[in-house]
Amino acid sequence: MAGFYHPEWLALLLALPAIYFWYLRETRRKKQEAMVFSHIGFMKTALAGRTGSSRPRILLFIALAALGCIIIGLADPHIPLEQAKEGVNVILVMDDSGSMQATDYKPTRLEAAKNSAGQLIRQLDDKDYVGVITFESGATSAAYLSPDKDRVLGKLKSIEQKDGATAIGDGLALGIDMAESIPNRKKVVILLSDGVNNAGIISPDQATQFAKDKNIQVFTVGLGSDQRVILGYDWFGNPQYADLDEDALKKIASETGGKYYKSVSDRTLSEIYTNLNKEIKREKEETSIKDWFFVIAMILMISEIVLRYGRRRIIQ
Repeated sequence: MAGFYHPEWLALLLALPAIYFWYLRETRRKKQEAMVFSHIGFMKTALAGRTGSSRPRILLFIALAALGCIIIGLADPHIPLEQAKEGVNVILVMDDSGSMQATDYKPTRLEAAKNSAGQLIRQLDDKDYVGVITFESGATSAAYLSPDKDRVLGKLKSIEQKDGATAIGDGLALGIDMAESIPNRKKVVILLSDGVNNAGIISPDQATQFAKDKNIQVFTVGLGSDQRVILGYDWFGNPQYADLDEDALKKIASETGGKYYKSVSDRTLSEIYTNLNKEIKREKEETSIKDWFFVIAMILMISEIVLRYGRRRIIQ
């Protein structure tokens, strides 16, 4: 919200109309005094006040405007700008379980997810910090929360495929814990998974409550295909499919104030991550604009000097 850091200075603005009325009173008084004398020169001076140039009054208005800008500048006005003062902690929580080796995304689901996450990291603001968590049967930190985007991109690129199950709750909980590692900043977690929670110690519901308690917004991305993807076969020859638990991901996003996105190909996944940066709402920063008023005051003062003493100056 716009306002002033030192509003007490604004009381001086009341002096501006007082100065203007003093100017009018003094002008009338000088005209009346001039009329007392019979000398023709004084008569012309008095009459000139009625039919002469309006330039003196214009100069007065310019001077008053400059003085007003200086007073407002001393009051230190500020307005909110769309940029978080301290930036945002952005945590990418990525599934690298066995199902992520499926090749319906080129070259694999995991590599497509890494490439799309890299696009998002490159789009983040300079003040934003980013970290990466991976999870399969458990969760681990792939890149610690840092403002060094290039270092995080290097860590992201080095993530390797695992063969474990899917511990969504553990991954989300560790992501929230990493987001909290640097306090006093807005925090966002982006969770990607292509499976069903079937491992780990912490359930998705527990991790969701953890995010709500910490006031952390979670965006979820469900990775799948239009057709069911066969990952392999069991000992009895039955096909094993990559099943996506959309309901769980939708619930996580809904309860934490985020959004759920469904990806069905590497192209749609790339589009989702490209647009996610726009979904991260950065808090408005109260930014001082006092220098604007000081600059305006300087311009007005220069204008007044040019008009008063320039080529078409007023002879007083």
